[in-house]
Amino acid sequence: MTFRSGIYVVPTNRWYVERTVWLIAGVVLLISTTLAWLVHPLLVLGVVVTALVSIGVSLTGFCPVGNVLVKLGFQPALARPDWEPGKPYLMQTDAWFLERRIYLAVGINLTIASALSVVWSPWWLAFTGFVGVAMVWFAATGFCIMANGLYWLGAEPRLAPLDPAGCPVAPRSGRRVAA
Repeated sequence: MTFRSGIYVVPTNRWYVERTVWLIAGVVLLISTTLAWLVHPLLVLGVVVTALVSIGVSLTGFCPVGNVLVKLGFQPALARPDWEPGKPYLMQTDAWFLERRIYLAVGINLTIASALSVVWSPWWLAFTGFVGVAMVWFAATGFCIMANGLYWLGAEPRLAPLDPAGCPVAPRSGRRVAA
């Protein structure tokens, strides 16, 4: 494993499918967490559904929300190479790249925190709320704490690929970004 330094930021120059999915998932997490805290603990099922969909996306590449967004005209950034407009959207699953690992890690962490909030303490909802805020922040700014942790540990990004010197390159511009 190759350790890196620098900051990893995904492109924010347009609203592509994956970025919009992060925004929608973050809002759903915040609403579900708030309802579970204020109304009834079992409303954490909204968090669980979001978590299971995230795990499913990482394992199969199929994203139900992404497919709706494609129908609405959004373009995917991580679609399989053989994807064409009009076909169902499937995310690349040829390797465990950084963005795919985020889907898996977020799904597992949310599932565990949701279960703990029901059986142990409702304070675990603070974690699911934090993840919701982090996902909205990620969609808005392109910066994610988990993405940077995985990047520093050597995970290869696909949304802002690395140049031969190991620095993230802004899409289409060829310019190095914060390294």
